[in-house]
Amino acid sequence: MTASSLTISRILHAGYVFDCGATRIAFDTIFENPFSHNCHAYPDVAFDIDQIRRQCFDAVFISHFHDDHCSLDSLDLLDRATPLYLYCLFDELFAMIRQLGFTHVHALHLNQAVTIGDFTVTPREAMDADVDTMFQVQAAGLNVLNVVDSWIDETTLAQLVAAGPWDMVLWPFQAMREIDVLAPTRTEAPPPALPDHWIPQLRALAPRYVVPSSCQFVQEPWSWYNRAFFPISYGLFTREVNAALPGVQVVRLNPSVAVTLDARGLQPAAPLAWVLPVGPQDVDYAYAGNAAPPPTGSIARHFPPLSAQQRARVDHWCRVDLPAQYGDVEAGSDYFDVARVWQLSLYDHEGAATVFRYRLEGDRATLDDGAGPLGWTTEIPAAKLYAALESGEALTSMYLRVNATVFDAATESALAEVDVVDDPLIRTLFSGTFGAYQAAQLKRLLAR
Repeated sequence: MTASSLTISRILHAGYVFDCGATRIAFDTIFENPFSHNCHAYPDVAFDIDQIRRQCFDAVFISHFHDDHCSLDSLDLLDRATPLYLYCLFDELFAMIRQLGFTHVHALHLNQAVTIGDFTVTPREAMDADVDTMFQVQAAGLNVLNVVDSWIDETTLAQLVAAGPWDMVLWPFQAMREIDVLAPTRTEAPPPALPDHWIPQLRALAPRYVVPSSCQFVQEPWSWYNRAFFPISYGLFTREVNAALPGVQVVRLNPSVAVTLDARGLQPAAPLAWVLPVGPQDVDYAYAGNAAPPPTGSIARHFPPLSAQQRARVDHWCRVDLPAQYGDVEAGSDYFDVARVWQLSLYDHEGAATVFRYRLEGDRATLDDGAGPLGWTTEIPAAKLYAALESGEALTSMYLRVNATVFDAATESALAEVDVVDDPLIRTLFSGTFGAYQAAQLKRLLAR
């Protein structure tokens, strides 16, 4: 490789290694499979941990705090002198990473370039700038846009077009249905199609190469999410982009695969030796919408039983902590301005349910064993609720099920305009919390 070329290697999900001249940087370094509790690499890979511990990066850039992009278990494998550049508005995450022992932890700021050897990396504004960013990466006279998980608004698109021309765009090709699957009986499954704005935006950016990037995972082998989560396949993305942008080449980079980019074109490069492909690699997503979601009790049977101590922790939270915390969270709609009866059902490893009923009135949640008409229902495996409490497990892997019943006519009419994330359990678990996943990791790592 010469200083007139750039080598780009895929780690996993949104993780990449960029090499140019004597400089080596990485993005969103995840060295775990599964990661984020139950995201299994797709295609399947393993990691050579000993080799990873010997890797040297001149810098690592992290786009945002979500656990599939910033995992302390993965960062723990890196040399503590590695400079880390993180886009995050919360000081807590910087403190956690420093507690892990990293000595050079820097905050990224939008449109403020960072120069590392042969590279200039500039964070660009994502649609949800409170959460994430995307990266403009320049080296060897080449210009690469790593969109990561972001959506692009029209103002930013105009700025990106002006920052071109673009040699390559790493485009998050999957539209995840992580909220839709929570209420499959109340959510219409869309047909497989690219969002309307993707092709116009790619046409405006006009890159030479597009890499379908991010969301390279499936859930557990038995999970119905595997045919409901991801409506867009590699094949569909490639066909649509090729048809609409005949001058653009779509390039699939499976984990470990590397390419060298220069002004003339793209060539294969040596794969990452520490990312180990397992089994077939050119696999693709198959989408079946909301077809046949199993009952929550059936899903719960896939998880091990809770110990007596763990069951007591969950029970105490449901009886004491949840009612106490409920007053600190607000709903996004006025549905809960009216008193409602909420039923929370926890399913154990045998599929049996423990049911809690609460009367929700204003900012109060009171345990209520009465038989009044239900206004909301939530189902969840007890093991997953425990994991959320103790390990910071995220909503996308909890198999929570909302309103899987038929209410009276007045309630059904009122529910038509209510967002599923107004669910009382979701609000109580996740509103006002930050970094629970990383905090649980840090506690475990520091206790070694």
